Amino acid sequence: MLKALVLLFLAWVCFLFYAGIALFTSGFLLTRLELTNHSSCQELPGKGPLVGGGRGEPGTCWTAPRFSRAVVVLIDALRFDFVQPWPGGLPAPQPFLGRLGSIQRLLETQPQHARLYRFLADPPTTTMQRLKALTTGSLPTFIDAGSNFASYAIQEDNLIAQLNNTGKRVVFMGDDTWEGLFPGAFSQAFFFPSFNVKDLHTVDNGILEHLYPTMDRGDWDLLIAHFLGVDHCGHKHGPHHPEMAKKLNQMDQMLQTLVERLENDTLLVVAGDHGMTETGDHGGDSKPEVMAALFLYSPLPLFSRTPLKDPEVVPQVNLVPTLALLLGLPIPFGNIGEVMVDLFSGEGDTQPLATALAQASAYYLNAQQVSRFLHAYSLAAQDLPPEELQRLQNLFSSASSEYERLLDQLEAEEIYRRMQEALRGKLTGGGGQTSMAVAAYGLGSVYSAAVVTALALLAFPLLLLHTERISLAFLILFLQSFLLLQLLAAAVGTPAGSSGPFSVPWLAISAWALTATQTFYSTGHQPVFPAIHWNAAFVGFPEGHGSSPVLPALLVGANTFASHLLFSVGCPLLLLWPFVCEGQGSAKKKKKKPLPSGAEVEGEKEEEPLMEMRLREAPYHFNAALLQLGLKYLFILGIQVLASVLAASILRRHLMVWKVFAPKFIFEAVGFVVSSLALLLGVALVMWVDRAVGSWFKQLILSQER
Repeated sequence: MLKALVLLFLAWVCFLFYAGIALFTSGFLLTRLELTNHSSCQELPGKGPLVGGGRGEPGTCWTAPRFSRAVVVLIDALRFDFVQPWPGGLPAPQPFLGRLGSIQRLLETQPQHARLYRFLADPPTTTMQRLKALTTGSLPTFIDAGSNFASYAIQEDNLIAQLNNTGKRVVFMGDDTWEGLFPGAFSQAFFFPSFNVKDLHTVDNGILEHLYPTMDRGDWDLLIAHFLGVDHCGHKHGPHHPEMAKKLNQMDQMLQTLVERLENDTLLVVAGDHGMTETGDHGGDSKPEVMAALFLYSPLPLFSRTPLKDPEVVPQVNLVPTLALLLGLPIPFGNIGEVMVDLFSGEGDTQPLATALAQASAYYLNAQQVSRFLHAYSLAAQDLPPEELQRLQNLFSSASSEYERLLDQLEAEEIYRRMQEALRGKLTGGGGQTSMAVAAYGLGSVYSAAVVTALALLAFPLLLLHTERISLAFLILFLQSFLLLQLLAAAVGTPAGSSGPFSVPWLAISAWALTATQTFYSTGHQPVFPAIHWNAAFVGFPEGHGSSPVLPALLVGANTFASHLLFSVGCPLLLLWPFVCEGQGSAKKKKKKPLPSGAEVEGEKEEEPLMEMRLREAPYHFNAALLQLGLKYLFILGIQVLASVLAASILRRHLMVWKVFAPKFIFEAVGFVVSSLALLLGVALVMWVDRAVGSWFKQLILSQER
């Protein structure tokens, strides 16, 4: 009974720490309420009129589609410098440079048809979070990174759902992560296992087997191909290995064949979901990890202006509203991306007014959608600053008024133009110049409205990025942790149950805990996500694990927190260390000072009650010592967690908070949970052994009495 009470008390103390960590986590780590609202063709995001057709035209939604179909080629871990053009004739210093020659040729020979962008990913740069951003237009939260092992169905509005709602056919082939994110959403799908990073070819070869026949059939509206070979090559060999050159050459040949099969009404999108470090890893926020590549191509002229010399930086969330409007779909409800306005143009440079109108209409729809989302989110979450919302609403109202005034001017100009046509031949002089002046003023108003609306649109996502949910959570955790540590210190010092000869000094326990931390670093681990040893998932399983992510996650977790597990399980054994030292000291004394045989026997009888015998003489001392040892160890672990909590709280506005302090807190918190559970397991094992030895000792006493 006493043993059970000791174990329950330690478990209760651990629960208090868990509650404090959970409370701080809910206030410190960014969280976002996911709304289940969906956009629809029947309901515009705003009340204002549109230009450029769309409403009222057969088969259109918010606006008329520019493309009937699209092919999205997602090359996992396609870093920007993998695609960046390399001067011909010069030897590439790295294996990954200059390998995608088909993209370079299209950029040089068809600048109005093709464009290359720097595709900026938001951390965490893990595949599942990037796919979520690329389909919903929202930002993943920091704590979402843990769900990269197991993909859960996306409940938010997204491009795939909008395609299905409008009767479009979506065909997918590649990474089976999509199966978990969008179950049953594809008219046809070819999924391939993705977790075995040592397999460079199964997924890519499977896609190539189905890609070209599917394109030739034409029974699709959106075709998605998610290649994994580049990412797996980075994990296995790194970007500087010759295998990376072979894999990029394969991708280049695929893109060249794909371009040859494109129809005029089809848009080609080639993108990377994230980049990779110089060691081939990803998950953090370093520049090589967040800077992916985006390439757009159309058989027909796509851009009205020549490209910039240095490729433009485009956030990944901007692709969602752009694709939605280009395909004539509603923008997903929770999108916070900005339309890529260069893709909304008129009939080339000969129609600058039509281009300006198309861009203004796209901006207006995008801004209306973001305004609607912010309004719905603020009502549901009730944690956005009212003054910021009001300021942004005023900015948006000003841009909307400018846009509507522009449409009134265009309508007046159209009436004036028709009057000119009716009076043509009867009036001379001045009329044409007046019409041109009205058109020029209208064009200037269009660009002015577009700029103002763009500023409003850019301000809206910034609110979501910089609104903090940290309130009193970290302060409550600090007070709770402080009081809990005082309670533990008081409990250790109380004479409720004397530990007798089993007391372990603070110095020994502190050294034990610090040795566990030192072992964590000395085995090559660091408290940052890119440093996780993902290859540990395949130890003993070189061919992979199938579709279940549970075993790989356990293997990676065991590798990362092995020192926490081993030292915590072994911590209760520190109680026996004084007996070991005492036994060694007694043996040395006997060796140095031999006694007569009679005295030796008598001495042996005096020294006999060591180790197990003395445990039996005072079992309550041993249980009290176990309790004190557990409390002391939890005290030291709690100090480490509290230090990381204070650092993250005080430096929550620091530039490196999400790169250094937040990961450190997460590793410390997870390490505390693992260590505390292992400590409870170690205490339970020692109690079980003590009980077994006690039963044996009782049987021995009974046998001797008989």
